[in-house]
Order: sequence, then structure tokens, then C-alpha cells
Amino acid sequence: MRNLLSALALIVIPGATLPCPALAADSLQQQVSAVLAEAGPGTRWGVVVADAEGKEVVAIDPEGRYVPASNTKLYTTAAAFWKLGLPSLQEPDQAGRTSAYLLAHGKPGPDVVLIGRGDARLSSAADCKIDCLSALADKIVGRTRKVHDVIADDSAFEDQRWSPGMSWNNIPTDDGTGVSALSIDDNVAILKVIPPAAPGKPPAIAAPAYFSVINWATSDNDTAAPPLSFERMPGSRTILLKGNIIPGSNPRNLRLGIDDPAEYAAWHLARMLRERGVTVSGRVGKEKVSATTTPAQEAESAARAAAIAANVASEDKPALVPPPLIEDLTIINKVSQNLHAELLLRRLGQQEAFIGSIESGQKVVTAMLTQAGLKPTQYSFSDGSGMSTYNRVAPRGTVTFLRWTQTQPWGPNFTATLPIGGVDGTLKNRFKGTSLEGRIMAKTGTLNATNALAGFLTTKSGKVLTFAAYANDVPDGTRATQIMDKALVLIAESN
Repeated sequence: MRNLLSALALIVIPGATLPCPALAADSLQQQVSAVLAEAGPGTRWGVVVADAEGKEVVAIDPEGRYVPASNTKLYTTAAAFWKLGLPSLQEPDQAGRTSAYLLAHGKPGPDVVLIGRGDARLSSAADCKIDCLSALADKIVGRTRKVHDVIADDSAFEDQRWSPGMSWNNIPTDDGTGVSALSIDDNVAILKVIPPAAPGKPPAIAAPAYFSVINWATSDNDTAAPPLSFERMPGSRTILLKGNIIPGSNPRNLRLGIDDPAEYAAWHLARMLRERGVTVSGRVGKEKVSATTTPAQEAESAARAAAIAANVASEDKPALVPPPLIEDLTIINKVSQNLHAELLLRRLGQQEAFIGSIESGQKVVTAMLTQAGLKPTQYSFSDGSGMSTYNRVAPRGTVTFLRWTQTQPWGPNFTATLPIGGVDGTLKNRFKGTSLEGRIMAKTGTLNATNALAGFLTTKSGKVLTFAAYANDVPDGTRATQIMDKALVLIAESN
């Protein structure tokens, strides 16, 4: 634990006297159990807290198997530190670059082939400053004013846009957007809903032309009316807008998940080229050799692949290199970014296989946890973000894993990616005004009937404890997060 102790400035209080360790532990466990019992019947709790020497001061169902929700991101991001190494994470992300190739085929203008390699931060925003798709568009304009097809290629990853065990109702939302080696704008589009000044008229809408919108929304002063919502069937580009928005209120931005991110990226690039005066005379879409349906299409796709292979080593091509990957690991843990975690898992999988996938990524995670000393019964994962309800962890396994991270040279860097209670990220509004404000660094987790928190806390006396707390099967209306926080504050003030 040396790395973490130095990172959190552990305070040693000379001459402190403690009651009998066995009695103190039993007493604290009883107190914690009493707090957790405030949740009432139904909620299943698993809590383990260990001191700097690894002694468990609280152990409630330590080997139980719990849905970890976004606690899964702890394992995914740590695997990146473990597999890729800190130095490579701190350098510009060459492996994640996005490239655009101009391929001549005797048509009116060359084809543009946009190739993604797992970049999580590519942006089409008008005010984009870093990792901007517009920079590729500008380079293409500098070479030609006519192009034929604009094709997206995301074949660096297997076509696994959603993980096993993810709820289908999340697919239309920004929590469940599709995963692709070619992603843009976090694979989210904005539907802006603008209410009229007076009731009686439907609200105005603004959305990318990529979607069509059926507007069934109303605008009146009935505060009991169903609020704004939208529906979209998986695979469809038609949005059904429903519900009510109060006249004269502020516009609302609804976040729409993208099912086919590579196609969406190609659409954006074609739009940018047209805005710059480039004629796009062919089709705009996604292509993989394995997905062709006719001999002619297969031959054309194979020709593109051969042309790209012949020019891969060329420096004379437009390309974007993302910022260092460690910055994205911080985003993943601080704000709990699902898409970025899934992209990271697949990129780790490319270390094991030519094409990134969920399965190859999990091989890396499993190898890391084997080295960390976890038992196979203490974990099983179906994704990298925690959106899958198939994921399971044991509280004791999580504490073992977290303590192991602090024996690694990258331990302090990993810990620095975590939210800080009352300060930032998903813990910004938790632990404020308590003894743990600014003294707990932990990853949150929230899913249907599930709450999780795991990480490190500094007690009132200055001890550093490692903890994992899970609430599963939480009944509707139960304030499990507040009860969990109350128990952790109790633990911090009792040590």
C-alpha cells in the first residue's frame, strides 16, 4: 500500500490507544449492519473494508456475487495501466488515430475511406479544438473538390455494438449508444426542443438531418402532463417525440444514441465536405469486405482494401492523432463514460487478437486479475462499462484487486483517475459536509436496483482504508446510496 499511503499523506497518531481489536471490529460491524438495515427488506448488501495491512475491519457477505454496475470501469481502466504501461498512456495516442484515404477508381473524383481505430474523442462540434473531424475535411478539400463515395471502415473491432446483458431500452439513449472502432461525438446526437411562448402550438425542434422526427409533443401549462420523452426502435433513424413542455420554458436538449456510429461519422464527413464546396456524387455509408452482398461490391471493396494496404505506410495521408490515452482513462472514471470504457476494452483486446472484441478484451482483464490473486468465483464480466446485468463481483475480490493496484508503479496514477467525494466527477455532490469530503476517492455504480461504490478513504485518525460496497435488488423508493454513504462515514469516524 506504500504508493497510496504516500499519495494520500497518511497521518500517524503516536500514543493512540484502541480497544481490543476483536471487540472493536465486532462492534463496528454491528453498527454498520444496523445502518444498512435502515434500507428495510429486499436490499442485499455486500461490504468489505480493509486496513493498510489487509485486515478486514468490516466484512458483510464478502464472497457474495453482486452486480457492480459502473464499478466495472475500475477493472477496465486498471487493465489499461497494466497492459499498456504508464509511459505509453502518457504519449499521444498513435494507436487510436483516425485516417482518411483518397482512393482513385476511375470515377468522377476519388473515394474517401475514413478508418477508425478506437478513438473515443473524435468530434464534429463547430467549436472543436482537439481531435476534430473538420481537420480531416480541410485536408481533403486541399487535395480535391470532387469525391465519389464517402465510406466508413470500422473493421478494427468486431461488430459488437452492444454487450450481452445490456437492457434493450437503453439502446436509444446516450447510456446505451452503439460501440464502433469509428466513433464520433460520443456517438450521441442532440434533439433540441424549443417551446412556444404561449400554449396551443407544438414545440419547434432542431435535430441533425441524419434523423427524421415525428413530433407528437405538446406545449401547455399542465404540470401534471407527461414530460418530454422520445422513442426509437433499434436500427431505426426515426424519432418519435412525445410528452409536454411548458410554454416559455427553457429549450430542452434530448440526447439520442447512435446505433451505427461509423455510418454516422461518414455522414458527418460528407456533410462537412459539401459545406466546403466539395461535390459528393456517390454513396455515403459503411463498408466491410465481409459484409458485401454482390460480386461487384465484393470486388470493389477488395480493391479499396488493397489500395489502403499499399498506402498504410505512407505519411502522405490525412490523419488525426488523439491526446494521450491517460486523459481518457480519467474521463472514464471521473464521469463514468460508458462508450469510452467499451472502446478501451476492445482496444485492450487488440493486444491479444488482430481484431478487438469484448472476448479478447476480457482475456486481458482476466490475466490481470489472476496476477492480482483473485479467485475465479470473485468476478465475471460481459462488458467494460458495467451496463451489463450479467457482470458479477465479490466485495472481497474488489478490495483485493484495489489493494493490489497500489503495489504497482502506476498505482497513484490509477487512483488519481477516481472521483473525489464532494469535489468532482460522480462524487461531486456526495459526502459534502461530512468527514469524508475530499477524503474519499472511489468509483460509483448505478444501474436498475443496483448501487455501488469502491475505492479508498482516509479516516478521521488518518488511516487509509480500502473498501467495496454493493447494494443489489434495491426496492423502488429505497435510498440505498444515502444509506451506503452514512455507513462509510461511520466507518471513517470510528477508525
